[in-house]
Amino acid sequence: MSRRTLTIIFAALVAAGVLAGYNVAFAQDITADAVNLDQSTNLIWMLGAFLVFFMQAGFAFLGAGLIRAKNTTNYMTKSFMDFAIASLSFWAFGFALMWGTSALGVAGHTNFFLTDDGGGQTYVDFVFQMVFAGTAATIVAGAVAERTKTQSYLAYSFIIGAIIYPLYGHWVWGGGWLGALDKIDLPAAADYAGSGVVHAVGGFIALAGAAVVGPRIGKYNADGSSNILSGHNVPYVVIGTFILFFGWFGFNINTGDSIGLNAINTLMAGATGSVVALYIQMMRTGRMDILMACNGALAGLVGITAGAAFVEPWSAVAIGAIAAPIMMASVVFVDRVLKIDDPVSAISVHGTTGLWGLLAVGIFANGNGGVEGLVVGEGLQILSQLISVAVVLAWALVTGFALFLTLKFTMGVRASREEELEGLDLSEHNIPAYGEINLPEPSGADD
Repeated sequence: MSRRTLTIIFAALVAAGVLAGYNVAFAQDITADAVNLDQSTNLIWMLGAFLVFFMQAGFAFLGAGLIRAKNTTNYMTKSFMDFAIASLSFWAFGFALMWGTSALGVAGHTNFFLTDDGGGQTYVDFVFQMVFAGTAATIVAGAVAERTKTQSYLAYSFIIGAIIYPLYGHWVWGGGWLGALDKIDLPAAADYAGSGVVHAVGGFIALAGAAVVGPRIGKYNADGSSNILSGHNVPYVVIGTFILFFGWFGFNINTGDSIGLNAINTLMAGATGSVVALYIQMMRTGRMDILMACNGALAGLVGITAGAAFVEPWSAVAIGAIAAPIMMASVVFVDRVLKIDDPVSAISVHGTTGLWGLLAVGIFANGNGGVEGLVVGEGLQILSQLISVAVVLAWALVTGFALFLTLKFTMGVRASREEELEGLDLSEHNIPAYGEINLPEPSGADD
C-alpha cells in the first residue's frame, strides 16, 4: 500500500472521529434547539438562504462573461472574497446594527458578534439575512471591474456588510423609522425582499464607486463618445443569468399561502422583462441580443422583489414589462450622459430598477399583507414608497462616495495604467484564467 493511500485513509479516519465526537458532544444541544424551532417554516427559510447563496455563482459567471478575458481571475477573486469578507463583517457588526434592539429607530445596538442570543432561531435568522448582505456587497464588483485594486475593493466589502447595508436595512426591516411612518399618518414603507434594501443600495454604491474609480482605458474618446469594450464569454453570461433566476426564487421566498404567489410573481416578472428587452433591442438593431435579454430578465426580477408578496400575477407581468425599458434607458443615460463606465450595467439593473420596484408597490399592491397601492387603496402607500426611494438614493450615494473617496486618498482605488493594460489577472494574481504562463520554479526545486 502506497504512502499516499495510507495518508488518505488516516485523514479519513481522523475526520470520521472528529465528526463522531462532535455529534456525541453536541447531540443534546442540537435536539434541544430543535424543540424550540418551527422546523417546517425554518426549513423553507434555510432552503431560501441556500438558493440566495448559490446566486453568488451566478454573479461570478455573469460578470466574468461581460468583461475581457485578461481580468477573469481578478473578477472571480473579488466576487468570491467580497461575500466571504461581508459575511465576517455582518456577523461582527452588521447583524446587530440591522436586527438588534432599535435605538430611536436608527440602529440596532444588541447582539454584536452573535453573543447576546445564541439560540437556534437566531442562527436561522442570521444565515438568511447574511446571504442578502452578501448580495448587496457583490453587486458593486461588476461596475468597478477591470481597473480597481483588489485590496481596496475588499475593504469596501467589509464596510458595506458592517455599516452601510445594515443601517438602511434596519430602517426598513429591523424596526427602524421607515417601518414606523404611521407616526406621520402614513403606512410603513414596503419592500418585501429588497428592491431597495439590497438592490438599490448596491446599485447606487456601484454608481459612486464607478465614478470615483473612473472609466477603463479606451472607454471614452476625447470628444466624449463611448466605445464598446466587449465581454469575452457569452455562455458565461447566460449560465450566470440562469443561476440568478433560479436563486431568485429563494430571494423572494415566503411561507404559508403566499409561497406560490411569490414564486409565480418572480417567474412572470423575470420572464416578461427578458422578452420585452429582447424585442425592444430587436426593433432598434434588427438583431436578437441575448445579452440584453439576460439583463431584461434581471431587471424584471429586481423590479418584482419589493412587491413579490403584495401584488397579483398580472401586476408582476406589468412590473417586469416596465422594468425592462427603464433599465435600458438607464444604461444609455449612465453611459452617454453621466459618462460613468459600468461594464455589466449593475447601476441600471440593480439601482434604477430597484427604485422602480419600490414605486411599483405603491402602484400595484392589492392589499396582501395590509399593503394597498393605487389599484385598490387611497394612494397613501405611494407617498411612503417615494420617501423610501429618496432615502435609499441619498443614503447609497452619500455613503458610497464617502467610502470610495476615503479609499482613494488612503489605499488608492485605481490600478496603474500598466497593470490595467496587461490585465489584472497577471499583475495582481499571476494566475491567468485561460492557458498557462511560465511561473518561476519554487525555491529548492530539483534540477
